[in-house]
Amino acid sequence: MSRTDPTEGDPRSMRERMLAGDLYRGADPELEAEMRHAMSLTKAFNDSDPLDPATRRELLTQLLGSLGDDVDIRPPLHVDYGTHLHIGDRVFINFGLMALDVAQIRIGADVLLGPNVQLLTPTHPIHPDPRRAKWEAALPITIEDNVWIGGLAVICPGVTIGENSVIGAGAVVTRDVPPNVVAVGNPARVVRSVYDE
Repeated sequence: MSRTDPTEGDPRSMRERMLAGDLYRGADPELEAEMRHAMSLTKAFNDSDPLDPATRRELLTQLLGSLGDDVDIRPPLHVDYGTHLHIGDRVFINFGLMALDVAQIRIGADVLLGPNVQLLTPTHPIHPDPRRAKWEAALPITIEDNVWIGGLAVICPGVTIGENSVIGAGAVVTRDVPPNVVAVGNPARVVRSVYDE
């Protein structure tokens, strides 16, 4: 396998490579068609009447991989595919979520996301040659139950945030956060237990 063509001898489609977490090219007809479909549904949701929750839920059901009960998502919402984003019960998502769901993003039950949170699964090669050749990959993000993520926080590829934890506003989370802690800063670091008074 060369740096400029990691698909040598690999019969998988770009979609199959992407879902496996391997290098792939996004400029692929199958993937571009899926993204256009997501853009259309996302636009319809973002433009929908806030006084028509049934239509909004139907659009989200078509767009997302799974959608729990009693979910409140405030537009605008931005996704790459939508189908790789899974949202549990009783989740509140404030305005401006950017969920780049190239890999799976799983949001547990009772999660609160502040405005303009970014959940970013895509990664790019460090070496300049494959990056110049437009290869990329992705790592999944998991947000466990009852997590609160403050506004403008960025959750990086491959991160898991443990249940009950709190991520401070503006934090950049580059590595896993254990359950039951408060993490703040750039890069985010644990500063206390959620049970400390």
